[in-house]
Amino acid sequence: MSENRKMIQEINSKIFADIIGETSNIPVVIDFWAPWCGPCKQLTPVLEQLAREHEGKIKIVKLNVDENPGLAEKYGIRGIPTVKIWKAGEEVHSSAGAYPKDYWDEIMAKILQ
Repeated sequence: MSENRKMIQEINSKIFADIIGETSNIPVVIDFWAPWCGPCKQLTPVLEQLAREHEGKIKIVKLNVDENPGLAEKYGIRGIPTVKIWKAGEEVHSSAGAYPKDYWDEIMAKILQ
């Protein structure tokens, strides 16, 4: 599983703007999470699988809301996990909760059109 984790980068507020800037090349999926969050732990393997399946087509990153409360507040994170997707510099999707893989397959199909 350690190989899978490398596919999902942990980011912080210092590089957040740079990551959003990369959305002109490929969509960026940002998982707002915390280490104590049970549903966040359930979502992680789903995101890892998406990262493998769509390698080179999307970028998935994780942002710890406990360590980056300013960004969580700025983007209106009220519950975790919350996943937001940016494409071409614009937020194109947001969902709160640990949704199953088939939900994310549908979202990725729309995002990657």
